[in-house]
Amino acid sequence: MSRLLRLSFAVLFWLTACAPVAAPASPTAPAALRQIRLPMGYIPSVQYASLYVAADQGYFAEEGLQIEFDYSFETNGVQLVGAGELPFALVSGEQVLLARAQELPVVYVMAWFQKFPVAVVARASAGIAAPSDLRGKKIGVPVLEGASYIGLLALLEAAGLSPEDVTLEVVGFQQVAALEAGQVDAAVVYSNNEPIRLAAQGQQLSVIQVSDYATLAANGVLTNEATVAREPDLVRRFVRAMTRGVQAALADPEQAYAISKKYVEALKDDAVEKQVLAATLDLWRADRIGLTQAAAWENMQTTLLDAGLLAHPLDLSQAFTNEFVP
Repeated sequence: MSRLLRLSFAVLFWLTACAPVAAPASPTAPAALRQIRLPMGYIPSVQYASLYVAADQGYFAEEGLQIEFDYSFETNGVQLVGAGELPFALVSGEQVLLARAQELPVVYVMAWFQKFPVAVVARASAGIAAPSDLRGKKIGVPVLEGASYIGLLALLEAAGLSPEDVTLEVVGFQQVAALEAGQVDAAVVYSNNEPIRLAAQGQQLSVIQVSDYATLAANGVLTNEATVAREPDLVRRFVRAMTRGVQAALADPEQAYAISKKYVEALKDDAVEKQVLAATLDLWRADRIGLTQAAAWENMQTTLLDAGLLAHPLDLSQAFTNEFVP
């Protein structure tokens, strides 16, 4: 090899060795998750298992969302969503119509519960087995508003009774204590909670489920007209993750319970809490998860009108939609 050729190779090697080395392509950074504060309306509970599953299994994250569960009693989810300060809240059906009557532009976009989760419970010895048996009885209610009160009104109406045919005792959220103390003959409770806890204490009970006598719009996901119009994909993604959580909890209750224990420190009595979960799962079951029925809204509106809580009928087509249900 000639001297000139050797020199050329040497120069080529030096240029190659000194050339800057290209950095390996960095992986694409994951898009930041959108933070969503979600008013829940109640304390941490296994009754929220479907949301815990959706968060734990990454269903919300896969939709680009990170959910902050807001259990504060002071939080008024309907007002915040109606004012556009939050995109979503979990609410009962009557709250939607009462809010729209106050010109809050809220919209119900997913039926989380398919059955209205209110019941009247009494001691078995009280002889209260049907709504008609409530005539002349003293009934404990938390307040004269909200889902419990509306459920009781619907139950009385189904039996041809009015509030004047019974004695209503406002007992706050001490219905169980009032019943145990004999302060009331019956108490209005959530069907998937207090009856199970009372029975676990050895109480012999009679439970009248509102859903056996009236079909009412139950708990679901609330948003507002602006979010529906401007961010329909956000609504669709949120509802899709919620729906997957419900489906997964229904498919594997044991896993749903195990996941719930990560989020709810109070889950100590597994036997009782699993019964609460099983009763809650029954409220969610449907051929098509998330679908809400027009008849349930018509019945809800009739109950509110008869109670004088609505001054006039509303355009129900603006109050709810199934557009975002998978």
